[in-house]
Amino acid sequence: MSTEPAETPPSDSRTLIASVLFVDIAGYSRFGVTEQIRLKQSFNDVLSAALQDTEARERVVIDTGDGAAVAFLGNPERALFAALSVFDNVGELPVRMGINMGPVHVSRDINGQENVIGDGINVAQRIMSFAAAGQLFVSRTFYDVVQLLSGEYATIFQAIGGRTDKHARTHEVFAVNPAVRVARRAAEAHQRLRAQRRPAAAPAAQGPATISDAGTQFIISGPSRESVEAELARFGAEGAKVLAAPALVGAKWMATCENRRAMMRVNVEKLGMKSIITAPTREALETKLKELLGFGARLDGEIELVEGMWTAVCDHPS
Repeated sequence: MSTEPAETPPSDSRTLIASVLFVDIAGYSRFGVTEQIRLKQSFNDVLSAALQDTEARERVVIDTGDGAAVAFLGNPERALFAALSVFDNVGELPVRMGINMGPVHVSRDINGQENVIGDGINVAQRIMSFAAAGQLFVSRTFYDVVQLLSGEYATIFQAIGGRTDKHARTHEVFAVNPAVRVARRAAEAHQRLRAQRRPAAAPAAQGPATISDAGTQFIISGPSRESVEAELARFGAEGAKVLAAPALVGAKWMATCENRRAMMRVNVEKLGMKSIITAPTREALETKLKELLGFGARLDGEIELVEGMWTAVCDHPS
């Protein structure tokens, strides 16, 4: 009679490297219950549509109440495609997103459903927390990997520097260029117009590039590379940096550069013996802080990003 021990059933628990997309509805807790239900239903519909091209075995979706986390277990580009799809269909829903690539542990929760824990998902949430509504940020690890997959990604991302989370851990963050989302919608609209165009319609004349004000950036679009480069040269003469070089997206050439006027717009509000300084960029805020500190002011606390504005508090010299 055999005395060998019985074979242990295999476990579906595993640790691997995944691309994690973390999404939430900005300001969700401020809404009433009825509005929260409506927003979450719209959110679920948009996210489900964004994930329809990814097989269920290649992803794990976790409902976080005010949003969701999705771990993509295969191609990391799936996370980026899903995020862009959310932006294409989200309408006025105020979502913000973050993507990270890192180690996660996939196992079953108490209800028998797949769950994901680990640094990969924790960092994705922190990367998202740096974003405002309508923004998509990615970590350095995700950026480095997708850059190797296609040279076209060079025009999609722009570096926005280091960000420190509440645990004093610093993350290098990259933002998806707003021009990418604008160009995707413009290309789709252009295709629809071409399909509906009457045979006798005269072709539209090619004109100069157009400029769209996107806060701290200008989005430049035009019918030719030359028209876009001409506008970039004009802004460059004013000291603006090119954030995304001209690239053909759909039927349009697109590029972005700094909006120097918006970037330097700093507000200083005095409240008793303190001053509150706010600016749309950390660079502009730190420039103003350096000036105030030179006059004897003292920084009170850390520089923080509050509702999309960089904020600092200073004590006046006694």
